Amino acid sequence: MGRTPRQTAIVDALASAGTLGVSDLADRLAVSAETIRRDLKLLADAGTVVKTHGRAALSSQRGEAPFDRRMRENAEAKRAIAALVAGLVEDGDSVMLDTGTTTSFVARALLARRRLTVVTNSSDVARTLSVVNDNTVYMAGGRLRADNGAAFGAAAVEFVKRFRVRHAIVSTGAIDAEAGVTDYDFEEAEFGREVLACGDRRIVVTDASKFGRRALVRVCGFDGFDTLATDALPPPDLAARLAEHGATVLTPPQAAAAAAEPQARRAT
Repeated sequence: MGRTPRQTAIVDALASAGTLGVSDLADRLAVSAETIRRDLKLLADAGTVVKTHGRAALSSQRGEAPFDRRMRENAEAKRAIAALVAGLVEDGDSVMLDTGTTTSFVARALLARRRLTVVTNSSDVARTLSVVNDNTVYMAGGRLRADNGAAFGAAAVEFVKRFRVRHAIVSTGAIDAEAGVTDYDFEEAEFGREVLACGDRRIVVTDASKFGRRALVRVCGFDGFDTLATDALPPPDLAARLAEHGATVLTPPQAAAAAAEPQARRAT
C-alpha cells in the first residue's frame, strides 16, 4: 500500500507514542476525526495498525510486553515529569518509588544523582539505579508480576514500612477532584498508599491524561500527598482541591507559559 503523507505522519506518531486516540491524532495533524478514522481504516486493512476502543497502535508493537508498550505511551510528557522530580532530589538523598512507567522515567532521570538510597518494588527501577553512582538499592520481595516485574503482596508492603525516606514517589492511574488519587489495581493502590506514608516529601507523578478520571481503588485523598508533578496545569476543580490542601503543583516551564498567555491577552 502506498501511503499518503498524512498516513505516514500517523505511522510516525504511533511509532513514537505507542498508542494514540483518534482525537489525539486529529489534533496533531490538524484534521478532522473522521479523516483520521478513514486513514486508520486503510492502514488497518493493510495490516499496519491495529484499532481498539477508539485508539490505534502499530501492529509491530503488539508483540511487546504490556509494560514496554506503556513506556512508549505519552513518553515525552513522562520525561518532562521525571525531570521535574529529579530536580527535587539531591545527591545523597533517600528515595522510595513504586512501580509504574512514570516512576521508571523518574529512575532514569535520577541517573544524574549520586549516592542515593533507593527503596522500590520495581525491578526496572532497581536495575536502572543499582550498581551505578555509588547508589544503594533495596528491593521489596514478594510475588513478582510477569507484565512489569514488580513485587506485590503482604511481604512487599511490610518491607517498605521499615523505611523512612526523604522523597516518596508514586504514579497513579487517575486523579479526580472528588475521589482524589485512585488506581485500577488493588495491590498497586495498596502499595502506593504505603509508599506515600514513608516519605517526608510525598510526590504523586502523573501525566495530564489522568486528570478527571476515577479508578476502582482509592490510593489517598488530597491530604495524602504534598506535591503533584505533571506535564500540564490541572483543570480548575482539581486545581482548587489541590490548593485547598496546600499541595504544590509542578509543571514544565512551557505548561506555565501556555497557561499565562491567555491571561496576558485578556489584560491587553
